[in-house]
Amino acid sequence: MIPPARQRLFPTARDEAAVANAPTATSQTEHPAYALAFQDHEFLLRDELRPVRFQLELMKAELALAEAGIASTFVFYGSARIPAPEDAAALVAAAAPGDARAIAERLAAKSHYYTVARDLARCASSVPPDAAGRQFVVCSGGGPSIMEAANRGAADVGAISIGLNIVLPFEQLPNPYVTPGLSFQFHYFALRKMHFLMRARAVAVFPGGFGTFDEMFELLTLVQTGKVARLPIFLFGRDFWGRVVDFAALADEGTIARSDLDLFHIVETADEAWAIVRAHYSL
Repeated sequence: MIPPARQRLFPTARDEAAVANAPTATSQTEHPAYALAFQDHEFLLRDELRPVRFQLELMKAELALAEAGIASTFVFYGSARIPAPEDAAALVAAAAPGDARAIAERLAAKSHYYTVARDLARCASSVPPDAAGRQFVVCSGGGPSIMEAANRGAADVGAISIGLNIVLPFEQLPNPYVTPGLSFQFHYFALRKMHFLMRARAVAVFPGGFGTFDEMFELLTLVQTGKVARLPIFLFGRDFWGRVVDFAALADEGTIARSDLDLFHIVETADEAWAIVRAHYSL
């Protein structure tokens, strides 16, 4: 009898695993060598399997995002240390007098960017889906502070959002506003950064530290060199960026072209950034 056209000829990997895990204990079956390759953690974690782990980190999130119908994203980068406005006073009060207090006060002064990120995420999350799928889905690093604000803004309007966490030596948990089925954890920074940009149609960069700078300058380099198409890139906070990076000096020194200063917009408000996005994409 010829099997129906849609019937599988071979069992699924899940079915095979169930058979392979049947309780038949012998010295051979209990040895790690006998485990199915995809169930053998020691094998998968070998240094020689790094290329396979790269592929798995790329594919796991990619399949989930595709199955969720996510066609494009609005990416949010920024500090994990800037407090929400309601927490700013407590941060300052808990700091010891002196340098620690001064730093806490500067972080508290940036707490309005939490609100700006949340407002911008609401705008992006209000764009309706089209024939291609969900558009401008909020995507953050999944952590606290600015990242939390982005996911929270999406949740405010009942929209889904993405969190791309990274394994770090200290505790790092997803913020509670990330959609659970779109909350991913990465070992490799490179693969995480690929997922940030594979669907990106706009990127908001808020004040941050080494991680934010790493993500921002890689993006600017990709656009500058033509590896990524031009897209709206926003740097929030004229005072902050004017103090920490002298972009004009890079052009004066000849290490970037004067036209490279047009790759990004320095803005202050969500409305200012969203108006540029709307104009760029004729929304």
